[in-house]
Amino acid sequence: MKRYVLILADINQKINDGTYKPGQKLPSVRLASEHYQCSTSTIVRVYAELEKEHAIYSIAQSGYYVVERGEARCDDKEVSVINLSSALPDINVFPYLDFQHCLNKAIDVYRHQLFTYGDSKGLDKLRHTLVSHLANDQVFANKTNIFVTSGIQPVLELLAKMPFPNGKSVILVEQPSYDIYLRFLEMEGLNVSGIERTANGINLKELERRFKNDDIKFFYTMSRYHNPLGTSYSKEDRKTIARLASKYDVYVVEDDYMADLGEERGFEPIYAYNSTSHIIYLKSFSKIVFPGLRLGATVIPDGLLEKFQTARSYPDTSLLSQAALEVYINNGMYERHKRKIGLQYESRISILNDAVNRYNKEGVIEISQIKSGIYVQFKLPIKVNLERLMKRLKEKNITVRTGKDFYLTEYLERQKFVRVSISQAQPEQIELGIKTIIEEVKRLSNQD
Repeated sequence: MKRYVLILADINQKINDGTYKPGQKLPSVRLASEHYQCSTSTIVRVYAELEKEHAIYSIAQSGYYVVERGEARCDDKEVSVINLSSALPDINVFPYLDFQHCLNKAIDVYRHQLFTYGDSKGLDKLRHTLVSHLANDQVFANKTNIFVTSGIQPVLELLAKMPFPNGKSVILVEQPSYDIYLRFLEMEGLNVSGIERTANGINLKELERRFKNDDIKFFYTMSRYHNPLGTSYSKEDRKTIARLASKYDVYVVEDDYMADLGEERGFEPIYAYNSTSHIIYLKSFSKIVFPGLRLGATVIPDGLLEKFQTARSYPDTSLLSQAALEVYINNGMYERHKRKIGLQYESRISILNDAVNRYNKEGVIEISQIKSGIYVQFKLPIKVNLERLMKRLKEKNITVRTGKDFYLTEYLERQKFVRVSISQAQPEQIELGIKTIIEEVKRLSNQD
């Protein structure tokens, strides 16, 4: 069992048995890494997972604390929390029975291979299946360039640390961006720099200047359904980023983790527009099947293959999970579930947009205009105190994520916003949640 899983289980046990009491501060990342004799990045991942499970919470520049649990659960009367913060898929739509069938089938079909360590690139049959699966998203790749990985996070960490053929050192990240990765980059002391991205896109002239002058090793981007903005790059933006990567010998790490969660038609990733093998393409399967599946696909260009395979010299994913996913994709279940969950989230986004139109007639907030995916950025008036807003919403049993979490610590040109997610909020909760957020923003805006 991987160290990450053991540490997660140990801390969960200490919370459940009262070793770590409600409200108690957990050991710092550094102290925990020393105690468990592991890397700081492992502890960052563990704490992030505990936050997702609402077992702990974080306070900027302070640390991590155990969540105080109410006693209403004793009578099976859960507090009615409107969860507009979670990045996890809706557990009510997980394909339990379908995937159970695929697991049983995989054990029958691959029973001999399941007792080996397997290829470090992943199950051969699954990689063969992924060639056509990825081609549906205009990612045309040879099987030799495809790696099956334990989700996306370990690949991002590995890419950040390994040398690249361009000999450059700076990692350029959008601001705001994926919070867990930003914390990892800072914790490891890597050479990282930010560039602003808004709901309207990115300043391509500034991006070109940075590519040309700033020794950029790679540019990390989420081309569609950005976390936390929720928006996607235009076709022209994607084409330009691909062209600039070739022109200035800068790699682009394209995190397409939300590829299957929306109904956006005709979207071709940056990968599809680059002819010089400067794009590293990442895709997650955890958001569409089960988060615990921890499977992703990584497409590595030829020039990086040897270095990447050397850095990742051992298999880190369950062969049984890989085999089950191969069955799940090949028998058409994946596509059916993808359409189902995509339409469901699209419907919830529509409810959110309708609620904003109904209660935001004064224009007190500004939202990113999206029709699918799960995230929406709510930009706030400058005079609104973000901490006070978060406190008031929590008192009303509404959870959102503060925009502060999604920036590098030293990045100062921040937008004031909250991230709203519809993935775990039921349709009947969304309107009430949005109405309350807007009312609280109005109230704080009118305070002197």
